[in-house]
Amino acid sequence: MEGIRYYNRYTGREEREQVPGEKYMQWIYGTASGKAALHVLIKRGVFSRLLGWLKNRPSSARSIPSFVEEYGINMEDSLKGVGEFRHFNDFFYRRLKPGARPLAGGEDTAVFPADARHMGWERADRIKNVFVKGQRFDLPSLLGSDTLAERYAAGAVVLSRLCPTDYHRFHFPVSGVPGPWTKLGGPLASVSPYCLRGRLAWLWTNKRNLTLIRSELWGEVAMLEVGATGVGLIEETYVPGVFSARGAEKGYFAFGGSTVMCFFEPGRVSLASDLLEKTEEGLELFARQGDMMGTAAT
Repeated sequence: MEGIRYYNRYTGREEREQVPGEKYMQWIYGTASGKAALHVLIKRGVFSRLLGWLKNRPSSARSIPSFVEEYGINMEDSLKGVGEFRHFNDFFYRRLKPGARPLAGGEDTAVFPADARHMGWERADRIKNVFVKGQRFDLPSLLGSDTLAERYAAGAVVLSRLCPTDYHRFHFPVSGVPGPWTKLGGPLASVSPYCLRGRLAWLWTNKRNLTLIRSELWGEVAMLEVGATGVGLIEETYVPGVFSARGAEKGYFAFGGSTVMCFFEPGRVSLASDLLEKTEEGLELFARQGDMMGTAAT
């Protein structure tokens, strides 16, 4: 299987993603024996529970320095130093220093919810090629509601894929009042392109949390967090019913890759031009949390 390539907004170049456990991913999703193991261990939650337990053990902290060095993770933004974490998960969902992710623009600018590789489409119901030709979203299954699917079908959607080397807290893309989250059940398969190229449906069968954010400027924005292999925990840290400013923390993922999706009602947002262009080319766009995702439509 070919490697994962994306476009870096900051370097202006196409780059190859460093994927922890890449050979394992290629085996799991590219061979018959790997797919059998996926069904027995991962879909039933055995793998995620075991991995979560291991990553919470104090001894797991010993692997942090080598992980940081191997994948070139910038720790200057972290509140804690490499040797200060209690276990690997403590490092994985680490907090950043205040100001480490400055917000682009003003209130009429929607910002990316996470450090991630992003894809964006102007209409959710006209998407035909997600990662590979012919794949499209099943909105009713993804959102767990026919009513919500109808509301967002003609609106823009942004998919933000976090890999295990990323900062794993997610934030509000716009200011507004978030309602309570709804848990949608499922197993925990990977959300890596290795997996999604073969079966996009993992996005709407994996465990996920759905939150609706009410905003005078943006209407009602739907935010969906999707768990993945190793992510046995999607933790929400916000308070439902209380105003949250754009860029404010919403929650975090425990160890593994994961995805955040933002759905806008029709006519509410104009997505960033480079996001649309790279998506049309079949490439994800790397950008950090707080950077410009789009602007309010006029």
